[in-house]
Amino acid sequence: MMEGIAMRFSAVVAMFPDLRESDLVSWVERGWVRPEGVEPDWVFAEIDVARVRLIRDFRGPMAVPEDTLPLVLSLLDQVYTLRGQIHAIARAVEGQPEPIRAAILAAIRG
Repeated sequence: MMEGIAMRFSAVVAMFPDLRESDLVSWVERGWVRPEGVEPDWVFAEIDVARVRLIRDFRGPMAVPEDTLPLVLSLLDQVYTLRGQIHAIARAVEGQPEPIRAAILAAIRG
């Protein structure tokens, strides 16, 4: 289930004056953005809108070549996943007794 905002295709396009509808359709078809539903009834969650903004910045001001973008997005997805895993590990460690937390911290510091 989506959290936060949920926007229709036309609302997402309207957010970005320099975004063409055909570009957004292409990004969805390529799997760069993954809204819920099927065309033309796509619903974009907050994370989808953030990804549209990111891709738009990569393609525009940052001039990332289109053939490089899948690699860049894949690496960013991996970083995002790793950050989530690190936060989960940190929460698990915080729930441990002090001696165990100290042992883990000592092991991390090597």
